[in-house]
Amino acid sequence: QLKFVESGGGLVHPGGSLRLSCAASGFSLEYSAVGWFRQAPEKGYEGVSCMNYYGRQAKYSDSVKGRFHISRDNAKNTVYLEIASLEPEDTALYFCAKFDTLGCPENFSTYKYTTWGQGTQVTVSS
Repeated sequence: QLKFVESGGGLVHPGGSLRLSCAASGFSLEYSAVGWFRQAPEKGYEGVSCMNYYGRQAKYSDSVKGRFHISRDNAKNTVYLEIASLEPEDTALYFCAKFDTLGCPENFSTYKYTTWGQGTQVTVSS
C-alpha cells in the first residue's frame, strides 16, 4: 500500500526558506510523475509543482514559479520541494503526490488529489 511521509515543514519568517521531503513506501515512484500540492486554511487543494518520471521536466503553478524547486531521487524513492522567498500566502499543509502517468498532467494545479500521508505544515509569519 502506498504511503508517503512528508517532513521538513516549520514556522518561518517571510522571505525564509525550507526544504520539504517526501519518502514513499509500498510503491516505487520510478515510473510515475510526482508532485506537491497544498491546502491552505479553509481552502481546497492547490497543486504547486510536478515533475515527470525521469526528472527532466518540472512544472510550477504561477503562485510559486521562481520560488519553489522540485526534485526527486528515484534511488531513495523520495521527492523534495525547496521553497524560498516564502510569503504568508504560502502557509498551508503540504502533501506530495504521484500521478498514474509518466508525465505531468496539464491540469496539475487543479488536479483531484488524494492524500497518502499526513502532510507537513508550513507556516509563514513574522
